[in-house]
Amino acid sequence: MPEAMFDRRAFLALSGRFGLASTLFPGALYTLAAQAQSASPAKPKITPELIDQAATLAGVTIAPDQKQMMIDGLNQQRDGYEAIRKLHIPNSVPPAYIFDPLPPGAMVSTEKRPPVYSSAVATMPKEIDELAFATIPELADLMKGRKVSSLDLTQMYIARLRKYDPMLHFVVTITEERALAQAKDADAEIAAGKYRGPLHGLPWGAKDLLAVKGYPTTWGAGGFEKQSFDEDATVVKRLDAAGAVLIAKTTLGALAMGDKWFGGRTRNPWNLKQGSSGSSAGSASATSSGCVAFAIGSETLGSISSPSTRCGVTGLRPTFGFVPRTGAMALSWTMDKLGPICRAAEDCAIVLEAIYGPDGQDLATRDAAFNWDADFDWKSLRVGYIRSEFEPDKPPKPEVEKQTGPLSDEEKKQRDQHLRELVASRARRAYDRKYDLAALDRLHGMGVKLTPLALPDLPYDAMTALLTAEAAAAFDDLTISGRDKLLTEQGIEDWPNDFRIARFYPAVEYIQANRARSLAIRQVSKLFDQVDVIVASTNSEQLPVTNLTGHPAIIIPNGLRGDDAPPPPPVDTGDDDQIGGPRTPVSITFLAGHYQDAKLCAFAKAYQDATKFNKLHPPLG
Repeated sequence: MPEAMFDRRAFLALSGRFGLASTLFPGALYTLAAQAQSASPAKPKITPELIDQAATLAGVTIAPDQKQMMIDGLNQQRDGYEAIRKLHIPNSVPPAYIFDPLPPGAMVSTEKRPPVYSSAVATMPKEIDELAFATIPELADLMKGRKVSSLDLTQMYIARLRKYDPMLHFVVTITEERALAQAKDADAEIAAGKYRGPLHGLPWGAKDLLAVKGYPTTWGAGGFEKQSFDEDATVVKRLDAAGAVLIAKTTLGALAMGDKWFGGRTRNPWNLKQGSSGSSAGSASATSSGCVAFAIGSETLGSISSPSTRCGVTGLRPTFGFVPRTGAMALSWTMDKLGPICRAAEDCAIVLEAIYGPDGQDLATRDAAFNWDADFDWKSLRVGYIRSEFEPDKPPKPEVEKQTGPLSDEEKKQRDQHLRELVASRARRAYDRKYDLAALDRLHGMGVKLTPLALPDLPYDAMTALLTAEAAAAFDDLTISGRDKLLTEQGIEDWPNDFRIARFYPAVEYIQANRARSLAIRQVSKLFDQVDVIVASTNSEQLPVTNLTGHPAIIIPNGLRGDDAPPPPPVDTGDDDQIGGPRTPVSITFLAGHYQDAKLCAFAKAYQDATKFNKLHPPLG
């Protein structure tokens, strides 16, 4: 990690393989027994020979007398697996434990105050399409003053969805009937003086892992195209209550990985040859291209951060436990987070204000206050930065290969290609680092004193195996039934393979990784005793760290790469989020302490007020 920029997809794939040299005995034994069963119609018994095979894979030694003692218990344990599988537990049922990211002694404010918004004064343009990239405060000013109607805005955004979807592939379903009814209701209420707030009448898009009654909720995955639920997700209900108008279910990579879904690949509006990254692919692409006023995404390990960077929009990953996930697809119960993807930091704050807080269903949601104040004195905040993320890469260590003989022509070709890709990737990272350093310079120019910090030295990659284990449990029936073959992607780094590998991850190691995670929470939280906000490179080690610890992050545009930028790879494989290329966006990330999301947004707003990078939009035809 210190010698290479973090790549979310590759990191997840690597993490899914964690543990193969550690105590894998229970999972390995079960898998070997299952393989034996496939070769024989009778249910096989666990034998000393199977235990030997499992022990070899696990890297442990079991004495002959110990093996005989274990057999009865192991057979009974295996029978227990079958009994639980017969329950066919739905994805919506969580485990009987609740993850809490707060360290011992942490205090959370529950005192709620009325929000303070920016006083935006907007002028109605001659053509309504010119509002496509307006911020929420600007649209709200026009809506409240009845200079524009919700119906006109809704029809404009739906028309843009239909215009640009053929090139960007960011929509699963346009919820037109629901949207038009909501827009008409909003106009009637505003005309009657019943203004609900800054989201009233504004069209938005929901990542298609949020349940919406009356419409498919596909999770982006083959085999789930016609899936539907009888109740709206809590976030959808809350945005309905705020008067917002849902116009689309936006795309996500299958089961929240990447940007490839059953209908194709969602594209980056800045470069149509690239995917929009994932997994909140459609939410970021639609927001970037001015096809919704805002969108909701989700993040488990980069799914707001990555597409927000690629598409040049502002994404807020709230503190774990701030926003209820009821009605959202579960991938990892201890890491999933819902959050807004918008044009500006204040937009994110306004949306978060509408969706946060307990709902009585998602028991991980804490009763903490979010008090947005656009006039907050951000200069009172103490600011640090992760020093190592702004330093040049260390020279790569020479790879020592064991030669078993001369390389074939194909092997030489693969080796040379790998070296070329490595050199190109390092060149792109070196180029992008200029923008990270420019952010520090701009903050210095704003009068910010920056304190250098270091992330605690812990094995974060090992901890992220928790995600894959939980995801495999969330989709256990998919693997067992063989329906995983319906998923779009079937490669070595994709869910079907990761879910199978995760079956070798034992309960003991899962608990040990969670204990290590507790250490990470405590040590990372101590950084916020020194500072209120931390500046970080987006595509770096902080991403898995803060997803594990539950700290909030806001990802904001930080300019466009110049015409001198190193070229991107000829093909976007999805394996590298920072592929770059001329005239494409870069980002910077700000972090904060648990439930300090309002201060985080205020600091990001100050940076955006100073730089205006969030005003840049893709040159769509």
